Amino acid sequence: MLDRTTQDNALARLRKIEGQIRGIATMIQERQYCIDILTQLNAVRRALEKTALLVMQQHMSTCVSEAISAKKGTQKIEELMRTIDQFLR
Repeated sequence: MLDRTTQDNALARLRKIEGQIRGIATMIQERQYCIDILTQLNAVRRALEKTALLVMQQHMSTCVSEAISAKKGTQKIEELMRTIDQFLR
């Protein structure tokens, strides 16, 4: 579960990304230069990746850490590794 700070930070990032997406839609509607659109799409992709890393860091600091302390870390680590593998594809 996300702590309040991480939750607020992730939501703020997602709101910004939402605005960027609306801006890209406008760029496409206005038939702007393709490279400019691709640049903005890349910025959104990177912003989503940073948000995912923020959530992943919180997960490792809480859920995985607590599982390791309770001698149940292997399962949580395997779950995290599967998620990272999907994230990288």
